[in-house]
Amino acid sequence: MLVFVARRLLYAVITIVAVSLVAFFIIELAPGSALTQEISRLRAQGNIVSTEQVAALEEQYGINDPWIVKYAKWAGGMLHGDFGQSFLYRQPVGDLIWSRLALSFSLALGAIIVAWAIAIPVGVYSATHRYTVPDYIITVIQFVGVAIPEFLLALAVMTAASKWFGIDVGGLNSNEFRNAPWSLDRFVDMLGHLWLPLVVIAVGSTAWLTRVMRANLFDVLGQQYVQTARAKGVAERKVIWKHAVRNALHPLVMTFGSTLSVLISGEAIISIVFALPTTGQALIETLISKDTYVAATLLLFLSMLLVIGNLISDILLAWIDPRVKAAD
Repeated sequence: MLVFVARRLLYAVITIVAVSLVAFFIIELAPGSALTQEISRLRAQGNIVSTEQVAALEEQYGINDPWIVKYAKWAGGMLHGDFGQSFLYRQPVGDLIWSRLALSFSLALGAIIVAWAIAIPVGVYSATHRYTVPDYIITVIQFVGVAIPEFLLALAVMTAASKWFGIDVGGLNSNEFRNAPWSLDRFVDMLGHLWLPLVVIAVGSTAWLTRVMRANLFDVLGQQYVQTARAKGVAERKVIWKHAVRNALHPLVMTFGSTLSVLISGEAIISIVFALPTTGQALIETLISKDTYVAATLLLFLSMLLVIGNLISDILLAWIDPRVKAAD
């Protein structure tokens, strides 16, 4: 197992370095820079910014340097914990990301836990009671959950929660807590604002994972070792949960890595609708304004989450099925 994990860690490091190069290069391909937009904003406000000042700022921030030189400065700074400065948010990139990454990761991890907790038992029930009325109802809900756009679901949930149930939606806290110091009351108020976006983010993943669990378990239940266990008189509940479900979980475990990064990047639209300060919202804004250091760092962190998620998937899969280690 140690050799298996070490090999996966080596692949992870190589992948992260390659992704950081590609991400930085693609961001730099776009014309203009965050400094150009900042100068345009200052001039629109009536401030006089001379050509000499512009040239000095470009020299100071290395705007005209080749992209590989900028990448080397950015990557070298990261080794010392310096991710650069954000033009858009006017603060260090590290402070910006750390203040938002915890919320994004918590929402994504919470959505995965909710999705798995619902998808596995519902998928098992649907596969073992196929072609019944409950199975048809579950199938319809699955199709609706997969098909409905997240932003549309978010708008519908916000409208219903505010208009029909009087729930305060939008933002991380209510008005009376937004500028207040952190306390137990503010934390409880924050949880009251986060459960709605958490449900919206989890809907699509839950519906898709339920379909995967149902389809795969349906196939597993028809295999010979399941029929043999039944012929030996093993209890049906033990046949399903000990033998069939364990093998049916393979596709869900394999998709864990991609699901984590997709949920974090996909919550960008949800965070905009609910006005939440997450990395997804910051990524969209910095890509539009070409705030290179912020955008590249966020993409790097998302890539790291994808790689780490895939590493966890590989380890879990090797633990569930020892044949994976033998084949590696």
